Amino acid sequence: MIKQLFDLANPSSFENSSLIAGEWVKGNEESFPVLDKYALKPFALLHRTDVDQIHRTIEFAANEFAGVSLSNYERGQILDRTANLIEKKIDHFTEIMVIESGFPKNDAANEIKRGIQTLRVSADEARRFCGEMVPIEGAPQQSGRIAFTIRVPLGLVAAITPFNAPFNTVAHKIAPAIASGNAVILKPSSSTPFTACLIAQAFVEAGLPKGLISVVHGSAATVDALLADQRIKFFAFTGSTEVGIKIQQGAGLRRTQMELGSIAFTILNEDTNLESALPKVVGASYRKAGQVCTSIQILLVHQNRIQEVQQKLTEMVGELAYGDPNSPQTVVGPVISLESAKRIESWIHEAASSGATILAGGTRSGAVVAPTLLTNTHESMRVGCAEVFGPVLSIVPFDSISQAIAKVNSTPFGLATGIFTSNLDDALFAAKKLVVGGVHINETSSSRVDLMPYGGSKNSGFGREGPKYAMHEMSEERIITMKPQ
Repeated sequence: MIKQLFDLANPSSFENSSLIAGEWVKGNEESFPVLDKYALKPFALLHRTDVDQIHRTIEFAANEFAGVSLSNYERGQILDRTANLIEKKIDHFTEIMVIESGFPKNDAANEIKRGIQTLRVSADEARRFCGEMVPIEGAPQQSGRIAFTIRVPLGLVAAITPFNAPFNTVAHKIAPAIASGNAVILKPSSSTPFTACLIAQAFVEAGLPKGLISVVHGSAATVDALLADQRIKFFAFTGSTEVGIKIQQGAGLRRTQMELGSIAFTILNEDTNLESALPKVVGASYRKAGQVCTSIQILLVHQNRIQEVQQKLTEMVGELAYGDPNSPQTVVGPVISLESAKRIESWIHEAASSGATILAGGTRSGAVVAPTLLTNTHESMRVGCAEVFGPVLSIVPFDSISQAIAKVNSTPFGLATGIFTSNLDDALFAAKKLVVGGVHINETSSSRVDLMPYGGSKNSGFGREGPKYAMHEMSEERIITMKPQ
């Protein structure tokens, strides 16, 4: 069983939350409160990891990576044991996540279950991680020679993770890194740090050698300290495009994987089966209070179906329960901070004052923004041209599939798009013409399965998550040739 790292009845138990050289210690720099996102009250203090501790972490991790050699089978076993340990303590993980993220219990539990699956897929991929044969004898004068590739880990991976998926995004960074033989230094979001600590503790108890996983805390200065050390060979980042650009600049020639901002669209073609599509639209728009990179922000609806969709969605969104994430009825809890809630509210009011119509929601109480449905929005409004990252959905009409695709492609982002249609020509046309990382036919933009490649185009980033694909990014291919003397 996982050691009870944190005890909600004992706030001091959260103090030793930096995993340095295999030991949980207190950061040496200033502390700040981590809030219960619904009550907006502190429930624990987080101590920042200072620069000396970061240097010691990197030194220890580099030495451990050089001195420890785990087989593919052993890495797979550790990942499987980690998943099993977490599964036994899912209630504790859920309790911590609900408090620090504000997600309703169902959203938190579902994310943890997905994260466990991510660990298990990574375990499977670890056991079959290999290169390939190269048909070298197909070249002139190479008779008797054989060639094959092997995949070797890069070394130290820095994983910098966001608040909006404090379990599964962490799993998508660290599990493939470990599965491919790297050491990982994790810097989770300071808004949701403790779920990540619990995952790291599970790896420790599953038998991962000390130093192959570390946890540091802080903000830009912490990331700068990691970027400054050339022994870190790979940076895996999920967050805003603005921060991603800075990390990419600091990484230089070192490799990175960037999952950045987005304005996610889903298209309802004229032939859409609304009974099937609209429940999926509501789930993808308001799950986690819309704080998912692929949450539907703009729903493009064929002009001939617009009135029907507006009527049905107004009723469905108006019935969503919102507020206390501890209530089993709650579908939409608070956003990550009071400041974010106020910003979202101001964007809604700005849109309304510029001609948008609020069909549902539009109000705020504390950090809880009521699930909001808008129509008559346009690109000059921030809800139409910038990432809201909140429970706000805009309905926008279109006349042709080409017009809908042009609308999606007109933004600087390109993470994922959904399209509902029975028209095979339109579906394939959209699949080819949409400049996004994923096109989901008869699913929403938020349709992600954790074993598939996941990532964006344009300002939404580059590189791919998904254990198999991330492992290839976190390793390099080495060619081996042999011939008799």
